[in-house]
Amino acid sequence: MRPDVLNLSLAFLEVIHGAVGIMPSGVLLPLMQWGGRTHFLFAIVRRISEVQELPLKTTFVAWGVSEAIRYSHYALYCIGSSPKWITLIRYNAFIVLYPIGVFPGEMWLMYQVLLFIKEENLYADSLPFSYYYFVLLLLFCYPFLWLKLYLHLFKQRRSKLGKQDKKKRS
Repeated sequence: MRPDVLNLSLAFLEVIHGAVGIMPSGVLLPLMQWGGRTHFLFAIVRRISEVQELPLKTTFVAWGVSEAIRYSHYALYCIGSSPKWITLIRYNAFIVLYPIGVFPGEMWLMYQVLLFIKEENLYADSLPFSYYYFVLLLLFCYPFLWLKLYLHLFKQRRSKLGKQDKKKRS
């Protein structure tokens, strides 16, 4: 199995873990994040060769760093030895990384390929709707969907780091 397919397949486990209650994350927010990344990688980046020549480093560096931090925190937490500094990094790094991955990364790239999608009539043979208008609608909705996820991360941050502050005061 290709590494990108394997990574997104494994990432879908977060959705399943939320659905069955292994993780307290719920289903909707992990599904939104998984769906956005999957669409970006498979429908845009892998399908449109012209995109592969554009600077994708911004998105992939932001994604990679944030996932390395997040999964390191999870792994250490699961074995009971998560140091406070990694928890602080886990719940603060997203403040910078998430907007960088989304705005100059995902959204800018999708905007840049709109003309190509329209000219090539991309996915016209396999979708019952215009993919061009779907991406336009998606670009319009992206900031609102992203804001929901971003604010949720701040809520998690307040919840997790607030517990640490209470422990310090005791």
